[in-house]
Order: sequence, then C-alpha cells, then structure tokens
Amino acid sequence: MALGFRVVSDFTRSDKAFVDGLGAIPTAIISDNLGRMVAAGPTVRPMHTFKDGKGRLAGTALTVKTRPGDNLMIHKAADMVQPGDVIVVEAGGDLTNALIGELIVSHARRRGAVGFVVDGAVRDMDVICEDTFPIFGAGVSHRGPYKDGPGEIGVPIALDGMVIEPGDIIVGDQDGVVSIPRAAAEETLALSRAQVEKEAKIQAAIAGEGWDRAWVDELLRSRGCEGV
Repeated sequence: MALGFRVVSDFTRSDKAFVDGLGAIPTAIISDNLGRMVAAGPTVRPMHTFKDGKGRLAGTALTVKTRPGDNLMIHKAADMVQPGDVIVVEAGGDLTNALIGELIVSHARRRGAVGFVVDGAVRDMDVICEDTFPIFGAGVSHRGPYKDGPGEIGVPIALDGMVIEPGDIIVGDQDGVVSIPRAAAEETLALSRAQVEKEAKIQAAIAGEGWDRAWVDELLRSRGCEGV
C-alpha cells in the first residue's frame, strides 16, 4: 500500500457511550484533564451557529490527510462515512482554496456524519453560518478546491500539534475542538465529570459565602513574590 495515497478503513471507533458522555462536557474541562496540552489550535473555529442547545460536536474521527487546496480524499471520506463520524481533515492550514462547501457537507450529513473539522478554508458561508450542523474551519475562501490527490484516509493526523488517531473522540464547542484518544476515553470522562462537580461547588460558594481565595497568596509566597 503506497504511503501518501491510500485508504484505510479497518479501524476501530470509540464506544458511543464515551462519545455521548464526553460530548456533554465543555472542551475547556476536557482539555484540563488532558494536561492542557491538546487542542486543534486557536485558528480552528466554529463556522456554524449555536442555537437552542444545538451546535455542539461529538463523534468519532474519520481522519483525512490531504495536500493544501485539494479535496479529492475528503470526497472519498464522505462516501465512507458511518453514522456518528466526524470528518477531520489535516490540510496544512492553507486558506487559499476552500476544501468543503454546501454540497459535500450535505452529502456527508445525509450519510450520518455529525460534523467536519478542517484546518483549512470553507465556503458557502451563507448556508453554513445559519445552520447548527457543526463545521469547524480555519478560514473562508470562495475559491474552490482541486481534485487530484494525493491524500490518505484512516491514518493518524495532526492539527496544530494535536495528534488524532482514526476512531478517537472529537468534541467541539464555542471554545474550539479537542480530540480524546480512544484508549483514554474512560479515564478522561471520569476525571472531567469530577471537575464538573468541583466547579459546580465553587460556583455555589461564589454565590453564597464566597470562594476561599487564600490559595492565591499562598501560591504567590511559595513562588517568592514580594509584597504579599
């Protein structure tokens, strides 16, 4: 099988229970429990709208690696989509040519895709920005893509340093996108749920008698800060 131009379809997708569980948790909290070292980068932002509780992204990664400006392999991935998949595209962050638009989104959505994450440009924003279907991209360009290849599907990719294996869990909200390794899903879910409970108690303290802030001065003193 030639590296750089291949399709790998025999990968394992994450358990739906973990997808649903993590999908209900803010990306900021998930990120905290992944060492604050995992993110798709500040440029990959939601292009769609959030309304009436809709717009959050949660699914399993169908990974695509393509050269900048070319979406042939994205079209192939759209034909391979299984319900619950997120098409996640590594394309070098180039914004010259849009890689997805209304037509490919509609096709993938009909097949059961739950969203797109593209480190490149999108177009047809008049449709995309009015919908709650999750589309995350790095920018907008009316210039269309080429369809020549090469590219790969179902292989490990990286978005701004965040490594994504096919089948990993992808969660997105208004803060951005995070990928949770399939092998770490159970632990990350448990830790994130515990943090949600902890932060709820802090919010209650703020609303009531107040949040104990002694830790701030204690930390400053331990770091050698003068005047505290």
